[in-house]
Amino acid sequence: MAEHQRQALLEALGKENPKAEAKEMMQVADTNKDGYIDFLEFMEVHRKGIKMSDIQSAFWMFDQNGDGRISAEEVMAMMVKLGERCSLEDCKRMVRQVDKNADGLIDMDDFMAMMTSTLK
Repeated sequence: MAEHQRQALLEALGKENPKAEAKEMMQVADTNKDGYIDFLEFMEVHRKGIKMSDIQSAFWMFDQNGDGRISAEEVMAMMVKLGERCSLEDCKRMVRQVDKNADGLIDMDDFMAMMTSTLK
């Protein structure tokens, strides 16, 4: 995800200083130091201190067809919008990491659990 894309996403989430947060995010979130922030790295950086309404907004950004579940295809489509390359197989792997009921989809409960797991 490029810096301007991180800024745009942070603005959409209602962050006050998206430019500064985007730079800080890169330093903190790029844990594998490949120069990019992938989906899991992005979500990890936003787990702490985030409002439930922000989590729900992020969920609905990914759930493009509005069925209340996020598919691997929807993850891939969002990654493309964010300028990130992600194969369908990689996106399926990401979904499996979060999908607690093993239905191949991320529902709001799965998403909330992922986003709030470090707050407990």
